[in-house]
Amino acid sequence: MTRDIGLKVKTPERECTDKHCPFHGSLSVRGRLFDGKVTSDKSRQTITLQKESPMYFSKFKRYARSKNTIHAHVPECIDVESGDHVLTAECRPISKSVSYVVVEVKE
Repeated sequence: MTRDIGLKVKTPERECTDKHCPFHGSLSVRGRLFDGKVTSDKSRQTITLQKESPMYFSKFKRYARSKNTIHAHVPECIDVESGDHVLTAECRPISKSVSYVVVEVKE
């Protein structure tokens, strides 16, 4: 059974037994949404993604690129590979460095 998480995203086709899945488990999403590129998927059920955003310097009246690295949990029902563009949502802290969960893999 799939829960409604309050976001307009495609629900995964597969069922899973992951308790940290927002669709099939008890994890609730709140707060910020990040869209980024997966840089590493080596650790188990966790990915590293990089988000680029423009940063404005008022002294120079110019924009510069800044990069943020975020760790996110990957539920069992979502397949993610390195190089994919994913949408992540903020959730409660799952571990020391993981406070986001993958919600959708963008094409």
